[in-house]
Amino acid sequence: MRVFLFAAALVLSACAPQPVYRTIEAALPVAQVEIEPYLGLWHEQARLPNQFEQGCARATAEYGLREDGLISVLNTCFAPDGASRDARARARVVGEGGEGKLKVSFFWPFWADYWVVERADDYTWSIVSEPEGRYLWILTRAEEITPAERAAFEGARARHRLSAR
Repeated sequence: MRVFLFAAALVLSACAPQPVYRTIEAALPVAQVEIEPYLGLWHEQARLPNQFEQGCARATAEYGLREDGLISVLNTCFAPDGASRDARARARVVGEGGEGKLKVSFFWPFWADYWVVERADDYTWSIVSEPEGRYLWILTRAEEITPAERAAFEGARARHRLSAR
């Protein structure tokens, strides 16, 4: 009975509406992405507010190749007091012809869209969202960015109502 109640609660919570911070007419564009250069450690520089990162002062995302062909995902959230919490997931490529479209699953059987909507040619920064733009992150390879880079990203933050880390 406990397993049934847990499963029912899980399904109902997954069906709950997510907050929408902006709406758009059409899906966001998708960047061309080669998986190998995209793998590795990324540092969150800004994001749209979201429920699952409340209390995070900064966050990282690390991607790697798994033996089964999927991509490993390790998201780490750091609180202002230095405490951290991890979320592990797996991802699979769903885009065609190098499109930066992936599906990510933090718990089976649910998969969510993860789209790379823009990136630097040298993979030093990336903007990640889902098709409707409800979630959005600006990620960089560098843990800290220069004041000029911060100013450029602040323009994006203002346009998308991002919260600074």
